[in-house]
Amino acid sequence: MDMSLASEKRLLKLNELEELRYDAYENSRLYKERTKRWHDRHIRKKSFKVRDKVRDKMLLFNSRLRLFPGKLKSKWSGPFTILRTTPYGSFKLEAEGNKFMVNGHRLKLYHCNDQVGMIECMRLDPPDPKPLS
Repeated sequence: MDMSLASEKRLLKLNELEELRYDAYENSRLYKERTKRWHDRHIRKKSFKVRDKVRDKMLLFNSRLRLFPGKLKSKWSGPFTILRTTPYGSFKLEAEGNKFMVNGHRLKLYHCNDQVGMIECMRLDPPDPKPLS
């Protein structure tokens, strides 16, 4: 085999590999742009006012507290009262005299339901068999 021919083939293979890398990079960049556009379109703006009652996602240092372990444990703690808002989306909260700052993405409104609803029971009896005629 001729050495110049082998080196030329090797150079062509390297160029082809470089083109494949460039195409993969472009596809990855396009995918990331599309994903970012979709994500930005589906972000819900949360607006809270001072004195609103909110709930907070469990804080990381509270995650070891196992008062009610298992799947059914609520991931939300609260309610907390908003004392102050910042222009960057963080909030100063208060609960039982403790004050702390939290990112707004960790909050949701606390809906207080003071009224206890009535529970209605219905008895479901099997239907009477029809007489044969």
